[in-house]
Amino acid sequence: MKLQKLALISSATILAIGAGTAIAQFKNSEDAIKYRQSAFTVMANSFGKIGAVVKGEAPYNKDEVAKNAAVVATLSTLPWQAFGPGTEGGKAQADIWSDNAKFKAASEKMQLAVANLNTAAQSGDLESIKKAFGAAGASCKNCHDDFKKK
Repeated sequence: MKLQKLALISSATILAIGAGTAIAQFKNSEDAIKYRQSAFTVMANSFGKIGAVVKGEAPYNKDEVAKNAAVVATLSTLPWQAFGPGTEGGKAQADIWSDNAKFKAASEKMQLAVANLNTAAQSGDLESIKKAFGAAGASCKNCHDDFKKK
């Protein structure tokens, strides 16, 4: 009996610590929201600069596209820690927390698409960049459609 109580208390403690880990990285949920929104804003800025080239609205500068793709790839790994328990709010839909497996899969798909864009951009092949940009943009859109408030 004592062993069962000890196991129950230990399990509850581990769960409480695990649940508090994400929020512990931030003072409060507002800080987590600001953090993830900031990461997405900077990422969108660099992604938009690549988009202007892909759409023919800006001249193709291999070095600039490569630099912006590297920024997007780096930043694509950052926002996810700010979606832990206790960080609800902002423009994020509740499905992020209620269907976290789907959200995690979408974030991983986006990160892979962005890594592929970065690889294409570093190669300097504009046609590869255009193709990879389309796939990355589609992965962003799918996540926004499913998990961002309109």
